[in-house]
Amino acid sequence: MPISQSALFSAAASRTSKAHSRKRAGQPGAFLCHSNKDSKLAFGLQEMLKREGWDIYVDWRDPTMPETPDALTTSRIQNAIIRADWFLFLATENSILSRWCQWEIGYAEGRKQLERIAIVPTTDELGHYHGNEYLKLYNTIGNKPSGGLALYNMLGKGNRVSNL
Repeated sequence: MPISQSALFSAAASRTSKAHSRKRAGQPGAFLCHSNKDSKLAFGLQEMLKREGWDIYVDWRDPTMPETPDALTTSRIQNAIIRADWFLFLATENSILSRWCQWEIGYAEGRKQLERIAIVPTTDELGHYHGNEYLKLYNTIGNKPSGGLALYNMLGKGNRVSNL
């Protein structure tokens, strides 16, 4: 089930974590691919996953990143994708149109096991679903009917994200 963007905005408003903190032993870590135009949605997803025990890396919140994207930016993003346990793609209208996001998911696909790539489909305030382009190609993370978030495999079977 997709995550509503309003739920992500709400989670962002209740945000309690820093954008990037040191990962604890045993804690799943993920690189969050998203459009910079969706920073509040990214913060909301980061908060939701933090509540499930995840550490989420947001590249433009990393103080070691150059202010203007360049070759160093590309190298650091590549390294962050490789180091992360998971690669998550926050599917929105903006991220689907972003050349950077498309490059990042392509890079991740070449460097990570497909089981470690997940799309986070969303619905906007008009009810438009974002993420169809990737269904049945990758796992997805979405709302679990009984509450919380779940990782759904390509066949639709879900496990709570806190159990990964």
